[in-house]
Amino acid sequence: MAALAAIAVFVLAYVLLATERMDRTKVALGGAAFMLLLHVTNADGAFFSKASGIDWNVIFLLLGMMVIVSVLRQTGVFEYVAIWAAKRAKGRPYRLMVMLALITAVTSALLDNVTTVLLIAPVTFLVCERLALRAAPYLIAEVMASNIGGTATLIGDPPNIIIASRGGLSFNDFLVHLAPLIALLLVVFCLLCRWLFRADFRYDPDLAGEVMALEEKEAITDHRLLGQSLAVLGVVMAAFVFHPVLHYEPSVVALLGAGLLIAATKVTTEQALQEVEWPTLVFFAGLFVMVGGLVQAGVLDRVAGTAAQAAHGRLGSATILLLWASAGLSAIVDNIPYVATMSPIVADLVHQAGPDGHVLWWALALGGDLGGNATAIGASANVVMLGIAARNGQPIGFWEFTKYGLVVTVVTVGLATPYLWLRYL
Repeated sequence: MAALAAIAVFVLAYVLLATERMDRTKVALGGAAFMLLLHVTNADGAFFSKASGIDWNVIFLLLGMMVIVSVLRQTGVFEYVAIWAAKRAKGRPYRLMVMLALITAVTSALLDNVTTVLLIAPVTFLVCERLALRAAPYLIAEVMASNIGGTATLIGDPPNIIIASRGGLSFNDFLVHLAPLIALLLVVFCLLCRWLFRADFRYDPDLAGEVMALEEKEAITDHRLLGQSLAVLGVVMAAFVFHPVLHYEPSVVALLGAGLLIAATKVTTEQALQEVEWPTLVFFAGLFVMVGGLVQAGVLDRVAGTAAQAAHGRLGSATILLLWASAGLSAIVDNIPYVATMSPIVADLVHQAGPDGHVLWWALALGGDLGGNATAIGASANVVMLGIAARNGQPIGFWEFTKYGLVVTVVTVGLATPYLWLRYL
């Protein structure tokens, strides 16, 4: 009964999100309320359970980084980077998209993709405004590049951290096994962008000329605050990279960095909090409770168990099935709870398969991370980017994102299939 109720609530909420008939934050809160009202989950399961509750690490990582970005915005550094990027691209829209996408992908491999999206989005709005370009295609391309680039490393995408912990995998394991494929996928993705967003590449030589005449150094309005902000951001990024050594969660690092920045600068608390995407944070909380209801009711366990039984004893079939099933399910539910649910089952399959079974971890990582590109709620970075776009008066619809995301997911997962088969099977 609980499973049926959980499925009904989630499907209804998903339909409302897809049709955009209601504000997404209202939908997420309503769905969470019904999960609690119908006793699918309870306060302990929704707020305190590691398996089915709100992922407070994600919430507070976002909050901390939003505060840091809010302070950085007041220095003029985003205007500086926007002018610099536009000049390097010579005002050419496609060249600019490739540059921003590659910067995002590489940065996402070193940081988590949500942090990268928070840093690159303000630059994108500014440079698109300068060149009279629609920002939505660039934002969509960047968030997809962040999900692809983040797949290459242990710290690039939250599901990878879960997989590394469960499978005993190191930072170098991800680099050796996934980075070569991700490099290829980024090249293919950049070529794909030329076709997907071709209608939005309108070059205006007059505007390009105006941008080329600008001096980016003049955009910096507060050099002292910039120095302080970059110093704190540098420490925060270093702490992210050295997480395996320092053992500070990214959320703790982000909050400490935000607190230090407010305490050490002249920026007031009100100024620091004015750029925080509160509706996005609330949407995440509601979404976590809804997906947690599916976990509490055993729905995801049953799906994962069925897939494991179907693939038992056949490593090649198991690998490809796991790759595509993970991509499909990560497109529907957020890839973090999906991977958290699936990882213990994959651990058993790896143990049964012996030394060659490690390919299953790479199938889970690629399916979960790349599948997150398929829909607007498939990955945390997608939700954050849509929230930023709405706040800046350029909302991106569920289907506007998804029509591009499905193509990118099918192509990238399609290329991952022969890679896994030829390299490991």
